[in-house]
Amino acid sequence: MLDSSVTENNHCSFPVSHYHGITITISVPEAVEGLGDLLSLFSIDLEQIEQQFALKARPFIMHGNSVPDHVISELYQVPDNIRLEYLRVKILELLVTLRTVDPTVLGVERPYFYKTQVEKVKAIMSFMTNEPEHHFTMEELSEKFDISTSALKQCFKGVYGTAIYTYMRNYRMDLAASLLTQTDEPITVIAGKVGYTNTSKFSEAFKKVKGKTPLEYRKIKI
Repeated sequence: MLDSSVTENNHCSFPVSHYHGITITISVPEAVEGLGDLLSLFSIDLEQIEQQFALKARPFIMHGNSVPDHVISELYQVPDNIRLEYLRVKILELLVTLRTVDPTVLGVERPYFYKTQVEKVKAIMSFMTNEPEHHFTMEELSEKFDISTSALKQCFKGVYGTAIYTYMRNYRMDLAASLLTQTDEPITVIAGKVGYTNTSKFSEAFKKVKGKTPLEYRKIKI
């Protein structure tokens, strides 16, 4: 969520292992005055962004997708001594990605889901992420949580902004990335913890999401 209003400065620690959303609050006049040259370097026009997304009238909420999720997920592998600087860089990156966002989608009516359906897909998400080593089928989840497969697909995407299997693939690869950088566990063990008995298939899946093989990723992030 992006908001151009001025608020008090509060301290917070980030990341917190898992995120459901981030609010970025920017005082446009102060930012333009103090960071004008830096913003110009990245072709970021805050006043234009404020106008384009009508931020004076309401905050802009960008639901999760591959672009912001990729930006945020990288914060989990950053050493503590550069985390603040890295977070600042990532905010700039998020502002740059706003060029790809169509603000007219704000007026698009979103599907309605019953509270019971939302509660069930949240329980399903928790269930799956607590057992990332298991690959559950739609039918298994549908039967266990008493929800039709069609409602499960639609409601999960409506709540989390992505398809259920895509969500779990990214979750597994983020978990694997964390284990690769924060532990000395063999890649075969890490592969098993995120649901892969075949190390080659795990490496292939990891590279598709992270752009590098697990071994390359581990060497770079050390």
